[in-house]
Amino acid sequence: MSMNRGFGFTRRAAVVALLASVALAGCGSKSDAPSGDAAAAAAAGAVEKPVLKLGFIKLTDMAPLAIAKEKGFFAEEGLNVTLEPQANWKVLLDGVIGGQLDGAHMLAGQPIAATIGYGTKADLIAPLSLDLNGNAITVSNKVWSMVKPDLPMEGGKPKHPISASVLKPVVASFKQQGKPFNMGMVFPVSTHNYELRYWLAAGGLNPGFYTPGDVGGTVDADVQLSVTPPPQMPATLEAGTIEGYCVGEPWNQAAVQKKIGVPIITDDEIWHDNPEKVFGLRKDFAEKYPATTKAMLRAIIRAQQWLDADGGKNRPEAVKILSQPNYVGADYDVIAASMTGKFTFEPGDTREAPGFNIFFDKFAGYPFYSDAIWYMTQMRRWGQIPEGHDDQWYFDEAKAVYRPDLYLTAAKSLAEDGKIPAAAIPETDGFRGEQSGFIDGITYDGKQPNGYLAKLKIGLKKGQRVTASGVTGN
Repeated sequence: MSMNRGFGFTRRAAVVALLASVALAGCGSKSDAPSGDAAAAAAAGAVEKPVLKLGFIKLTDMAPLAIAKEKGFFAEEGLNVTLEPQANWKVLLDGVIGGQLDGAHMLAGQPIAATIGYGTKADLIAPLSLDLNGNAITVSNKVWSMVKPDLPMEGGKPKHPISASVLKPVVASFKQQGKPFNMGMVFPVSTHNYELRYWLAAGGLNPGFYTPGDVGGTVDADVQLSVTPPPQMPATLEAGTIEGYCVGEPWNQAAVQKKIGVPIITDDEIWHDNPEKVFGLRKDFAEKYPATTKAMLRAIIRAQQWLDADGGKNRPEAVKILSQPNYVGADYDVIAASMTGKFTFEPGDTREAPGFNIFFDKFAGYPFYSDAIWYMTQMRRWGQIPEGHDDQWYFDEAKAVYRPDLYLTAAKSLAEDGKIPAAAIPETDGFRGEQSGFIDGITYDGKQPNGYLAKLKIGLKKGQRVTASGVTGN
């Protein structure tokens, strides 16, 4: 029905439809029910699809979604959002692709891999980055006891960052016993996989290459990597199936609390202020529901700002929300151990970590093309992208997935409304520029992906590919 055929009737019909959808959604938090302003916005056509279901994995970096719901930011945009935890990253990805989920807290590599056709083929986009940092690598008590005596100390505590080279004698010992050295990560195209591989390779250990059709990535591997869903990491470590893992919080701190493992390095120490999760959805959803997409992004950006406001004054409240069973469901103290500006490596070794989770500051929400390109360089480095490509290919694929145009539309409207400062929106061509802060001292320039790959000692170069028998080409 067109608006010029009777605004009053259209408004009443939309309000009835929205309120009915809220009733059908069942009981929930107070923020389920839209305010009068939100109902009016939906009635006026601000959103085309007011009832939404978004997916997430039980990790603290899903916080922007939980906060957008619990603080009423979704409702203020005329949205009635259900947040639904998913069993693992594959289930979540399939839900978004199949339309059972309207969007999700996603691994940055998922929409990229789907778009380029690795693992599955679907047109997904990432119009917003959810956070910076937030992961760590934890090793078993057994492995820690083998490496700790040889670590340099500082103030009576191990000096950080700790290089993966300390694992070389451990891996050699396992090999002599005829045992593989196994570590876990959460998904083949996860940040965690690439961070763990980056750390190992920087320390002189080969984490293995992928071949076409092979999702194990174990060709020439010194360390065997396998997939374990995040909440299952501590139990898998305790069972002895793996000797370490890379995962987001609170599952490193859970190992500390259970006294079954020790975080050996944080991802911020591997790559300072590295990009992490994204908000992902189908490209055709954004095209069909542009106002809804903008409304979702506005709500999430406001939640990101709330999470970082005033030096983290809201973090204790955020931890309380995340500890609820319908969100992360871990103990308050376990989540607070990393979410409130500190990070515990082992009992008695808690350190200041104010930037462990960054959601809004440092332009954390902006989906930089150079971030997407870094992920693709790692996919290429380890054989998930089997053939070499010129730099333009990387640029084109990044621009197909990462959508700063959508982010800017939402963020600029918030600035115009006085909801966020205009200075929080970067003026950029979509590239961060040359970045340092990597554990191996190598700099990264997103405008020179092949030049970057050529700097990395372990990994495929432009003319190389992998077969079952090893790396070939020049």
